[in-house]
Amino acid sequence: MTLGKWRSCLCAAALILPTWAAAQQQTGPLRIGVLTDINGPFVDIVGENAVEAARMAAEDFGGTVLGRKIEIIGGDHQNKPDIGASIARRWYDTEQVEVILDVPVSSVALAVQSIAREKKKIVLFSSGLSDRLSNEDCSPYSAQWMLDTNVLARGTVKSILENGGDSWFFLTADYAFGHSMEAISKKLITEGGGRFVGSVRNPLGSTDMSSFLLQAQASKAKVIGIANVGQDFTNAVIGASQFGITAGGQKLASLIVYDSDIRALGLDVAQGLLLTTAYYWDLDDRTREFAKRFYDRRKTMPNMIHASIYSSATHYLKAVQATGGTDPDKVMAWMRANPVDDAFARGAKIRPDGLLQHDMFLMEVKKPSESTSKWDILKLVRRIPADQAYAPLAESRCPALKRN
Repeated sequence: MTLGKWRSCLCAAALILPTWAAAQQQTGPLRIGVLTDINGPFVDIVGENAVEAARMAAEDFGGTVLGRKIEIIGGDHQNKPDIGASIARRWYDTEQVEVILDVPVSSVALAVQSIAREKKKIVLFSSGLSDRLSNEDCSPYSAQWMLDTNVLARGTVKSILENGGDSWFFLTADYAFGHSMEAISKKLITEGGGRFVGSVRNPLGSTDMSSFLLQAQASKAKVIGIANVGQDFTNAVIGASQFGITAGGQKLASLIVYDSDIRALGLDVAQGLLLTTAYYWDLDDRTREFAKRFYDRRKTMPNMIHASIYSSATHYLKAVQATGGTDPDKVMAWMRANPVDDAFARGAKIRPDGLLQHDMFLMEVKKPSESTSKWDILKLVRRIPADQAYAPLAESRCPALKRN
């Protein structure tokens, strides 16, 4: 072969390869990535159950969309932003993942948000809760599906303030989620006529909460707000009981609690705690139906993250079906224009800042005498309408909403 012919072949190959790759991406499997904590401190909250929730959505959709098999893949970000960003970049660039779901730990979520914005790819957060995701770091290619720190604080803090809990000290997780939760709560407390006494911050994975709890106890605040999740939350509540904090008259405000946390504590320790949730398995017929099917697969009841992941995956697949492809701009436009109505959220809409706005529920942990099974742990105090649960859109700090 002459040099001229060799160069011609190379040029032809250079033209064919991008076309072939694009065709493969549109006709090969449609991949949905669930980026989560598989083996770390949040495994009981997300873990394999989070991946299974997405898999359940794919199966309920029929297993295919537009003739493409739906594939669910899971990734463990180990709660490290650099690892989460690396997986997201690889998934988007070389593994044809069209959308990423879940993403617990706010620092990881913010890192993945940056990659998705850069790549113009979709990410739908369930357990990434920092309000920065829909404020300073908002993106046209993302949505916060479950809730954010603002919603949690508005639901729980305002309710306790209304019932006389007017002085607060915070035990705060020392990462983006905790910082955001504390700042929002402080604002709500002071604006509501309460007093913010102070706070102390604990690292993620703190096995010994003694020094933090002693500072909270010494503050003499009526309410100790626990802005922690998972095992850190459990350790704080157990420690508060051991130090006689609750017996001494100080109340614990659980700003974010999952079903597994309550079961780990036991109703005798957790009874009476007020919490805000986006979903509970025993709310109505639709939540119970979804929960039963999930339980049949995993032998555990779904929490609000699992239900949220199922919902976000389903709405995404509907958008792909309706728009005839996976173009991120078209898919996101359809998702914003059409309401979400399923076991997780009823008549919910994605706001321009990326928050899926839907009703919340103020719940109370049952007394042991009120419970009929190991899964029967919460009772409804009141439904919080969506327009009350979420801060007004006018207060959003999302740059895309800034007016001249």
